[in-house]
Amino acid sequence: MEEVPPPSQSSEGRSVLHGRYELGRVIGQGTFGKVHLARNLLTGKSVAIKVVGKEKVIQVGMMEQVKREISVMKMVRHPNIVELYEVMATRSKIYFVMELVRGGELFAKVARSGRLREDAARNCFRQLVSAIDFCHGRGVYHRDLKLENLLLDDQGNLKIADFGLSAFAEHVRPDGLLHTACGTPAYVAPEVFGKKGYDGAKADLWSCGVILFVLLAGFLPFHDENILAMYKKIRRGDFRCPPWFSSDARRLITKLLDPIPSTRITVGKLMEIPWFKKSSVPKGVPAPAAAGESGDREWAKKDGEEPETLNAFHLISFSDGFDLSPLFVGGERREEEMRFATREPASVVVSRLEGVAARTAGKYRVTKSSMTGVRLEGEQRGRKGKLAIAAQIFAVAPSVLVVAVKKDGGDNLEYQRFCSDELRPALKDIMWASSSDGQAAAP
Repeated sequence: MEEVPPPSQSSEGRSVLHGRYELGRVIGQGTFGKVHLARNLLTGKSVAIKVVGKEKVIQVGMMEQVKREISVMKMVRHPNIVELYEVMATRSKIYFVMELVRGGELFAKVARSGRLREDAARNCFRQLVSAIDFCHGRGVYHRDLKLENLLLDDQGNLKIADFGLSAFAEHVRPDGLLHTACGTPAYVAPEVFGKKGYDGAKADLWSCGVILFVLLAGFLPFHDENILAMYKKIRRGDFRCPPWFSSDARRLITKLLDPIPSTRITVGKLMEIPWFKKSSVPKGVPAPAAAGESGDREWAKKDGEEPETLNAFHLISFSDGFDLSPLFVGGERREEEMRFATREPASVVVSRLEGVAARTAGKYRVTKSSMTGVRLEGEQRGRKGKLAIAAQIFAVAPSVLVVAVKKDGGDNLEYQRFCSDELRPALKDIMWASSSDGQAAAP
């Protein structure tokens, strides 16, 4: 930990840390301090700087935990883990200079949409498991995996944060187990709050199972206002999967949320399960970045790739007359969505969306997204942040596709105006018109 003088003032009146980082507005608030948006004055790169008060940390006896978090984050460099660049300290504060993750919490995305589609949840889950397996291979156990500690970058890739409760392999006692009970109750494995100790890797996998359940369901598998009653449910593995879970997802979650650690699925076996390995990226839709990759990827154009097949559950959710979403997401219907059928291939739909971005004089760009498929995002911030539009392409029949377009960020009014002025005119001639009325099959 590098000792530095307190922040100085720039000529513009802004705080500058050690002559290298210009501190900006507060973008987050934690128990022991704040997170600031900052800029590296040498490279111009934006970073996040967490400022922790030493006095508060010492008062609650957390200094060893802070040192442990620093050690862990320096060890675990992975594309799906928030990177720690450096740590500096003054007499009164500790400064964590970290990778800036702009997409916010995964928790917020799930709360906003109600739940994720199964292919989107699978992409998130694969990235989570990849990062956790990497940590376990280096003798690091997170011990506080939950939706609030999972962030998304601007490409929709997952980033694990907050290793404050993590443990090293050397913390294991002679019995080969960890014994410190910690974590967030609804996500904690049953053996963690027992008295016999626990395997850190198996406990992390349980938490991964809870996360996968929440991504697919929109709510926790174990929940009760009485925490003792909730613990009893966790000990028994007493949960129910909603009816919209696929049978493969249901079986995997049951193996992850096995209350008996010795029979709980391992990472190795998990990675061999067909559901986990299944590819769900349709033709014309960019694939998610693999470990170690960064930046945009060219649209997938390999021979033989087809759009995702529209199944019965998709058809039900797309039908206004049979919309069951009020039963699943708190009785509210999701707005800001348009759908249409087309006989054109997926590559044509993607090309039209790219054309919209090109015609708006650089105001929008098409990006790949591991969450939704094709994504249009505004370059400028509106009333409620940058406007983002996500499109998903499904195959109904060999020559018929359904395209679902929805607002994925920004203001409702701006979205409606964009659809009316830019999106509908660009897509109008590829919307499939029925022979009975001659009208395009738009919403």
